[in-house]
Amino acid sequence: MHSVETFRDLQSEANEWRRYLHQNPELGYQLHNTARFVTEKLASFGINHIETGIAETGIVALIQGEGGDGPTIGLRADMDALPMDEASNKPWSSKIPGKMHGCGHDGHTAMLLGAAKYLASTRNFKGTVALIFQPAEEDGQGGQRMVQEGIMDRFGISQVFGMHNKPGMEVGKFGICNGQAGASVDEFDIVVKGRGSHAAYPHRSIDPVVIAAQIVVLLQSLVSRSTDPLESLVISVTKLNAGTAYNIIPEHAEMAGTVRAFAPGLRDFAERQIEACAEGIARAFGAEIEFRHRRLEPPMFNHAEGTNLAITAARGLVGPAFVDDKVKPGMGAEDFAYMLEARPGAYILVGNGPTASVHHPAYDFNDEVLPYGIGYWVNLVETTLAV
Repeated sequence: MHSVETFRDLQSEANEWRRYLHQNPELGYQLHNTARFVTEKLASFGINHIETGIAETGIVALIQGEGGDGPTIGLRADMDALPMDEASNKPWSSKIPGKMHGCGHDGHTAMLLGAAKYLASTRNFKGTVALIFQPAEEDGQGGQRMVQEGIMDRFGISQVFGMHNKPGMEVGKFGICNGQAGASVDEFDIVVKGRGSHAAYPHRSIDPVVIAAQIVVLLQSLVSRSTDPLESLVISVTKLNAGTAYNIIPEHAEMAGTVRAFAPGLRDFAERQIEACAEGIARAFGAEIEFRHRRLEPPMFNHAEGTNLAITAARGLVGPAFVDDKVKPGMGAEDFAYMLEARPGAYILVGNGPTASVHHPAYDFNDEVLPYGIGYWVNLVETTLAV
């Protein structure tokens, strides 16, 4: 088991990779430059088995250990950026307006590249490591597509592991929990179809703005008055659009939001009840609705064996005091859940220090984290595939 000091020599080079990726962000599946960069780096490390074009721009590269036959484990890093403008004012800020690495996927990619370089040079393990570089995590579909395209069976992956940076957690610390680790997420759209009028004559209208406002309020009661307070459900209305002028009551109003839950039953309940509530209020006013609901990521669960392996690897790197193995699960969603549905494994958090939160325009991945992430991956491989 290695301490973090083993990996300090890789930090300068990993900094360069990370900052190049940060300056050149790409979205969704359109990661052509990012995928080219990653592929070239992997080949330069002497990795010969590199498969590209998985889920359009995803990559899986295999490193075989020199310790004999053994299983294959997967290590996953996400590569895509966010559709937002950057306000970090760093010298390596995004060069592309409307795109930025606002979630740290540039750092995740650089950490896995650093581990790849180290593991390819030492190969002090048995079996095989599958390096999974995934597109479209922010779209919530890239992980699912890679699984659907058969990466687990195709490469014989028996366990799979993921890692994400966490702003607010001290650099050098790790956090993980066994079992429930993340929520499911679904999206909904509601269109309220009313009748427009001059604002001076509201009695001639069926006002979709008033109806939409009533729907927003009632949806909050689904959480506060219709579900067990010990169970986790979050319904957030995040869009509400209506009207074009001060003196016109519009014909329709559009609203949208997300549903997050831990339990599959709550997911089903929310889908049914959001539509029923919206339809009931609309009918009471004489209006109609259109309702659309899309299921995205499932809840994410860490498996016991994978969690224990992750804890052991992290503690070997930084010591027991810097690994919190009882982190409270959050209501955020993560499409690594699809990989953990397909294979056992675990997802760990690594501290990013006192930075802006992810998805904030001032966010930037903390380069001091790089040796910790690299070291965690190496320790995990050498623990799980011990010779």
